[in-house]
Amino acid sequence: MLDHGGGVRLAARQFAIPPEEWLDLSTGINPMGWVPPAIPRHCWARLPEEEDGLEEGARHYYRTPFLLPMPGSTAAIQLLPRLRPCSRVVVLSPTYSEHAHAWEVTGHALERLSLDELEPIVERFDVVVVVNPNNPTGTLLSPEHLLSWQGRLQHRGGWLVVDEAFMDATPADSLASKVGPPGLIVLRSMGKFFGLAGARVGFLLAENGLLLQMQELLGPWSVAGASRWLAAQALADLPWQAWARRQLPVAADRLRELLDHFGWQPRGGTLLFQWVVTTEDGHVWDALARQGILVRHFPEMGALRFGLPGEESEWARLEAGLAALRRP
Repeated sequence: MLDHGGGVRLAARQFAIPPEEWLDLSTGINPMGWVPPAIPRHCWARLPEEEDGLEEGARHYYRTPFLLPMPGSTAAIQLLPRLRPCSRVVVLSPTYSEHAHAWEVTGHALERLSLDELEPIVERFDVVVVVNPNNPTGTLLSPEHLLSWQGRLQHRGGWLVVDEAFMDATPADSLASKVGPPGLIVLRSMGKFFGLAGARVGFLLAENGLLLQMQELLGPWSVAGASRWLAAQALADLPWQAWARRQLPVAADRLRELLDHFGWQPRGGTLLFQWVVTTEDGHVWDALARQGILVRHFPEMGALRFGLPGEESEWARLEAGLAALRRP
């Protein structure tokens, strides 16, 4: 198992602080997420069904008919390598570790390259994997940039796989509506922007032939009925989506300014997290954890990822925690 954000119970044991007393800023999940209504009884009493409104709502939201609900976008990450013969694969790095792991353990020839290294040699690969905006650095490539890569891959039947787990707050930068032609694959998640990580709902956006292969691999009832119902309601809630897209930039600016005020100027980020590179990374992570504040530590990169606080009490707690680190 690879290391990810979260893990409050593990931190609670390590630092002897009860789980309910932690401020978890390690995941990048929207703390002001969509609030689910009560789930109807029939969602629990029946097997999951198609034609319940989820696919229709998702097609409208993502502006494409070419999609398949998944039990979280991580399922798509893990299964996509099984739908291709052994290929030469590159993952634009550094990035979310599950991508490289999934291709490597299924026997593909894997490379990890930076943007400068990859740009001149894109067409040498069969599969190019990009997280956009990137997790954890926040780097964002334009749709035009990525579509130019897709064009360079087409002559060899290549795939461009774009993980857009953090794209919902800035939908104008998405490639979702461009899906359909062979070779362009987009992954989307309901976990981050909507704050529904526990529902485990994502989407694979791709040409119909690939969707059929994935559906056969998944088998029936891959997404729970209750999760399907919740996802459909969230995708249809346009007023909440508009509100969230107004609020998140304000919160992101506030987090950047707070970190900068205490001497940790972010090097990047999205509207849901900030990326801080510092030689004090280990000390900061440990000192915050001893105060019951969990952020994501990337020791191999000397960096930390700070998610957004939600309630005013959480903002105050983070500010006090950062201030304590700067006391003489």
